[in-house]
Amino acid sequence: MTYQRILLKLSGEALGAAETGHGIDAASIVNLAGQLSRVVALGTQVAIVCGGGNILRGAEFSELGGERASADYMGMLGTIINSLALSEALESNEVETRVLSSLEVRSVAEPYVRRRALRHLSKGRVVILAGGLGTPLFTTDTAAAQRAVELSCDVLLKATKVDGVYTADPMLDPEAKRIQSLSYKEVLTEELRVMDGTAITMCREHGLPVVVFDLFKEGNLELVAQGQSELGTTIHG
Repeated sequence: MTYQRILLKLSGEALGAAETGHGIDAASIVNLAGQLSRVVALGTQVAIVCGGGNILRGAEFSELGGERASADYMGMLGTIINSLALSEALESNEVETRVLSSLEVRSVAEPYVRRRALRHLSKGRVVILAGGLGTPLFTTDTAAAQRAVELSCDVLLKATKVDGVYTADPMLDPEAKRIQSLSYKEVLTEELRVMDGTAITMCREHGLPVVVFDLFKEGNLELVAQGQSELGTTIHG
C-alpha cells in the first residue's frame, strides 16, 4: 500500500558528484527529480529535508577552530542552496514545489510555518524543508524527525548509499548481512549509526517508523514509497 505522506531525508552528498559527494551535480539532481516525480504521480504527499554536507559540515568546520554555532549556521545556509537546486529540478519536471526555511530568507523561500506546510502538501506540492531546525547543535536528521512528526507523516525514509543496516560494514566484511528489521531500542543501545540518537528517540516517542534504503538504485524510491520496506531496513517499535 502506498504511503499517503512521506518525509524523505536526503544527505547533501545525494546532490553532489557521484565520485566525491561534493558540490552540486546537475546529473545527480536531475536523476533524483525524476524519481521524485514518479512518487508524486502515485498520489503520495512528499516532504523533503536536505542536508548540506556536500557544501559544508558544521561539525568538521568547527574542528578547524571556528565556533560550532557559526559553523552550524553556515551548514544551514548550505541546506537552503541544496533545497533551491532540487526545487528547480522538480519544477522542470512539472512538479509544483515550495521551499520553506527555518531561517528567514524571504527573497528565495517561505518561512516555515506548520499549517502552511500542511496546506501545500494537501494541494499536492512537494514541500522542501530547508535550514534544519533554524538553531545550531541539531543535525538535519533531528530536523527530519521533528518535521515528520509535526506534519503527521506516515514514515521517515532515510536515503543512503547502502540498502539498509548491516551486521558489519559491507565494504569491509563480505560476510556482513543486511538486517531486515530493528527496534528503536536496538539502534540506541547498540549505537548503530543510522541517525543520531535525538532523531531516533523522537521517532520512538511518536511511533514514527524509519526505513533506511539505497537511494542510488534506480526505482528504489518509488518502491519504498509504495510500502515495499523489504528493500531496506525498517526501524520501528
